[in-house]
Amino acid sequence: MSRLEPGDVLARRYLLLDPLARGGMSVIWRAFDQSLHRMIAVKVLTASLHTGDDERVSARSEARAAARFIHPDSIEIYDYGETVTTNGGVAAYVVMPLLDGTPLAERIEQGPLPWPEAAAIALRLARVLMAGHARGLVHRDVTAENVLLTSDGPRLLDFGIAAWAGDPDDDRGTPPYVAPERLLGAPTHPAVDVYALGVLLHTMLTGRTPYPETTWEEIEAARRTEPPPRVPGVPYAVASLCQRCLAHAPDERPTAAEIVSALNSAIGAATLGRHVRRGLTVAGSAAIALSALLWFQQAGPQQAAIRQPDSTVGPPPSARLVERTPASAISVEQALDGFKSALEARTPCGATDDDVVLDLKQVLRAAVPPHGPSEAQTDGVRRKLSDRFGEGRLAPACLSELQARLDDIDAALKQN
Repeated sequence: MSRLEPGDVLARRYLLLDPLARGGMSVIWRAFDQSLHRMIAVKVLTASLHTGDDERVSARSEARAAARFIHPDSIEIYDYGETVTTNGGVAAYVVMPLLDGTPLAERIEQGPLPWPEAAAIALRLARVLMAGHARGLVHRDVTAENVLLTSDGPRLLDFGIAAWAGDPDDDRGTPPYVAPERLLGAPTHPAVDVYALGVLLHTMLTGRTPYPETTWEEIEAARRTEPPPRVPGVPYAVASLCQRCLAHAPDERPTAAEIVSALNSAIGAATLGRHVRRGLTVAGSAAIALSALLWFQQAGPQQAAIRQPDSTVGPPPSARLVERTPASAISVEQALDGFKSALEARTPCGATDDDVVLDLKQVLRAAVPPHGPSEAQTDGVRRKLSDRFGEGRLAPACLSELQARLDDIDAALKQN
């Protein structure tokens, strides 16, 4: 394909303004849709598009499948096409919304990410891949350049040029992220996305790719016989997962669904650990304050006069613990509000997807109707929590908190 320049127009419609990012397979342009008068992003494939009818039909089929693939952490596809450029070349392009964000590659250039941040980004991407793989779509180019960090979290680009699983296509992806079997001509498989996600996770955690080779020639010449490198200084579960994703054999890598479950558990365990440590700190402070208060109360009137001239002054603030209201002292409505508040709180359920939050609220509403508490039961809600946890879409700490809130609801129901 001839090199595109600012000012070129694709399909007599999309005016290219300036390049935003470059990957191994494509260039993203900031562009203007001259028909709808709106700013857009156009991803142009850097490789020439075959002119045979079979290849064109296949490309269109993949684009249509990707356009039907809608996920909140993937970017919507507006249009796909092939066109002759002003320089006489043939360009295949994908049109997407123009989002305000920073490419993950730029963030990594500033240094390694803290492991909880890297794990949270990998978790969101793994969920997108899991949904795409379930539809038979393989992304093929999961890279730092293809992840946009927005105010709503990371977004994965490029499902507009995804391939069907089993497709023997020649677009192998970006060199450092390409799975070993692709160099041998193996068909497209979800395991190639898992390998690329492993490279990306390793890169986020360390600031560099797991292997030094960066070109096709270097990668093809490399002979890797040692186990994949292990990331130091992060929890064992995260380091082990990253290493498994980089396994040389595709069947030794986890699935995207298994990655979601593993990262959910790792993030949940870390969150729970922070709560426990914070609780121990608060409890320790309260114990000290309480001991001082008891000593003060046991002191004689003379000592009391010396240490507390104003008898109206109470114990120090640290001794005033805010306890959870006993379930027997609250109404069903209050218990229900407690469950919803815990579900919507940033801690420990902040990482829960919006669709899961909505689903749980609807199940709770059906199980405990406002005007029929005597017939209400929370068994269905508990089963739903278990199912969501098993899917990897509910963190352990969040599950524990919501189960406790259901206990409150059950206790309140018995009082009515």
